[in-house]
Amino acid sequence: MYKVFLADDEPFILEGLRDALDWSSYELEIVGTAENGVRALEQLRLAPVHILITDISMPAMNGLDLIQEARRLYPHLHVVILSGFNDFDYLKQGLRLGIENYLLKPINLAELKSTLEGIIEKLDARGRDRGDWQAEDMDVLRDNIVNRWLAGDIAPGELHERAEMLGMDLDKEFMLVVMLKAGTGEEQLRSELLRQAERHGLGIPFRDKEGALGIVMFPERQGDAEREGRRLLQHLTEALSVEGITISLGSVALGEEEAGRSYDEAKKAMEYAFIHPQLEVLDFGKLASPSTSADGTPLPSMDWSDYARLLAAKEKEALLTRIHSDLSRLAEAPGMTPARLQNAALELMLHLKLELGAIKKTPVPELIPEDAARRVMDADTLADVTALVEEVAKAAVESLVSDTKSPVIGQILARIHENCAEELSLKSLSAQFNIHPVYLGRLFQREAGETFSEYVNRFRIQKAKELLAEPGLKVNEIARMVGYWEMGYFYKQFKKYVGVSPTDYKSLLQT
Repeated sequence: MYKVFLADDEPFILEGLRDALDWSSYELEIVGTAENGVRALEQLRLAPVHILITDISMPAMNGLDLIQEARRLYPHLHVVILSGFNDFDYLKQGLRLGIENYLLKPINLAELKSTLEGIIEKLDARGRDRGDWQAEDMDVLRDNIVNRWLAGDIAPGELHERAEMLGMDLDKEFMLVVMLKAGTGEEQLRSELLRQAERHGLGIPFRDKEGALGIVMFPERQGDAEREGRRLLQHLTEALSVEGITISLGSVALGEEEAGRSYDEAKKAMEYAFIHPQLEVLDFGKLASPSTSADGTPLPSMDWSDYARLLAAKEKEALLTRIHSDLSRLAEAPGMTPARLQNAALELMLHLKLELGAIKKTPVPELIPEDAARRVMDADTLADVTALVEEVAKAAVESLVSDTKSPVIGQILARIHENCAEELSLKSLSAQFNIHPVYLGRLFQREAGETFSEYVNRFRIQKAKELLAEPGLKVNEIARMVGYWEMGYFYKQFKKYVGVSPTDYKSLLQT
């Protein structure tokens, strides 16, 4: 565990800090406290610590003197300053001594946690060159300020004071937040981003609370978002050999007050890498279009009846091809979002489960893994999501294959699903397969769970229900499309399985 020492002349602050966090959960241990700088230094001389959290204003020896003396003992000591007032001169002195953050009382618990997490990350890094600790401390402090700014958690006065101290010029008309990621070499990308930002004046680089890299840029005009983004990308790709650098752009913000919105949009735009892995620049304004195409037509849907047919026929390769084709087509649809595509994948899994249950005449709760939703939502690419859906499809087909004892019945089921409009009878099929019709009927009922005629009628009526949802088809046309040439018999069978007539069912769909 890393060791922490607390110094503050207010006992209730020391007690509050002890109780504010579950220190052990951060692998931290408070090994001592003191109410003035002299006593703190005496204890620090007895046993080294990794982190010092100290007030500035204390009797006998103030916090700045304590830090200076403690640095002589432990050059790589990590320090967090506490203060009851926002004193700019004290803050500048603290920065010269190398601090992680300057926290105002009452202490913002979230900022304290974020600061400690940053320190722990540094302490955990083995073999790292610690000679540049002051530059690293400045990076952590800048990240804290930028994150509070973009989250709207810092007052304008404090923001400008901190920005001036850190050399951040926020006196700009336009602001643009750009997020970055790389397939490999994330730390290399971060180092180069810092170097390029300083060399070319590209903006203010930062790492957000989730660890993602970003930069606040300052375009000259509101329409320059993509130009600025591509300029940044060019600098980075020319300097680096890392693979797959992707950037995402928010919209250009008018002034510092709207920068948070640009950040939120850039974060959302980066999610579209899931759908468009080939794009180097993901522009929120271009990707987050409405949920319909430009001409107002709805987004494409999937033909569930075709999935039912392929599954019942156990045509695994054709089923997998259809899944890949449909998800790819949906991904390219105007207005498609990552969340909608993920939901479509989950819906497809559910339909496969329902269709398998309908074929087997029994529920199949085990088909979809318990963690399927989490795995789909956590997937990084469309290929990952497609693979998850394909896992379910393969399992469904394998379940049917293991259940079907006769290849003849499998062929007959495929024949029904593919050609339900043609005349289907046990007599004609038994002649085709050279099997006695009585024996074939018994075999079919044993493996399908119902008689041949019941199965054919049920399938035809289900198909008719789907076609009745199509506005351009008449009832008599649909009857012939599913294999009924005598309208009276069609009405009788439809009412038997659905409970209402085809005409009434069509009317219900239109209400």
